[in-house]
Amino acid sequence: MMNRREFIQYSAAAAVSISRASAMVMENIPQTKKIFPLYRGFNLLEKFSPWGLPQKFREEDFQIMADWGFNFARIPMSYWNWAPKNDWFSIRQEVLEDIDQVIDFGRQYGIHVNLNLHRIPGYCINDREQEPVDLFDDTPENMQKALDGAIFHWKMFARRYKTIPNSELSFDLINEPPSTADGTRHIEVVRALVEAIRQEDPDRLIVADGKDVGRKPILGIADLGVVQSTRGYDPISVSHYEAGWMMPDAFETTALPSWPMKADNGTIWDKDLLRQRLIAPWQLLIDHGVAVHVGEWGCYNRTPHDVALAWMRDLLELWKEAGWGHALWNLRGDFGVLNSRRKDVKYENFRGHKLDRKMLELIREF
Repeated sequence: MMNRREFIQYSAAAAVSISRASAMVMENIPQTKKIFPLYRGFNLLEKFSPWGLPQKFREEDFQIMADWGFNFARIPMSYWNWAPKNDWFSIRQEVLEDIDQVIDFGRQYGIHVNLNLHRIPGYCINDREQEPVDLFDDTPENMQKALDGAIFHWKMFARRYKTIPNSELSFDLINEPPSTADGTRHIEVVRALVEAIRQEDPDRLIVADGKDVGRKPILGIADLGVVQSTRGYDPISVSHYEAGWMMPDAFETTALPSWPMKADNGTIWDKDLLRQRLIAPWQLLIDHGVAVHVGEWGCYNRTPHDVALAWMRDLLELWKEAGWGHALWNLRGDFGVLNSRRKDVKYENFRGHKLDRKMLELIREF
């Protein structure tokens, strides 16, 4: 756990970061809490991956979410669905019509749609090296080239959807930007994208994922009036147990997960540590009216079900205390409440799907 000395050091560092990152008076930060309700829901992945046959969004997903009382659908998308990676400016209009449809589904069922570029020109948290240039770590010329491509895509969406009210649609700029030494480039990119969107649609509701893969607030953009999005995946040894795509050094331990959990270095992960690691760093923004939302969270299907539910309950209780909404990754699939393929769950048949009723009711509780 964080001791008093570490807490003081962290607080001092945070204060310095604020003064360096933006010359602003905290009291003048726009109050995003007023424009971002308590949104709770799921990530829908039809445009998440570019491989395979093009995936259409399902109206059934919106019917189900609405029936369960949820009001938010985050749509992580790869631009490869509508533009080739070596020609960012050639757009497949028929794919954009699929995105039009998902916004219409949201309108029909009273569910807010949050469009996110999971892969943006020049960057993706997965297979980053497949981009022709890097948005965050390349020559100045290449980084500007990537930024120009990213601006083009967000301006395209801003023009296309400028008549859609904020109650129905928001933009989430970049999924999980990389860890950087000081965040300067991250701030530069976010500011450029926000400015570009507002040139086309001055009042569009915008979300920015936190720095360091969404884990930390971006204090240097607090004056922009954007919502900030965080993650709910710590500790990785619980949320991603036996997930083969994770790097080995990401895990606190490779032992069978428990909750609370003891890491290999002796750290005890429990609700108190989650509060210190996942909630406390955002407090300065929260206190000044900046809305925070958990854009992704969840537990891979290899973690024992009882452990997953215990860990999820602690997170949900903390987010309720903080007033944060959340979007599970995903609705259908290995992290979801439908068709998750867990070996230790007695599923309920639900509209042709296998429903994890215990997980669903836990999430609905909060």
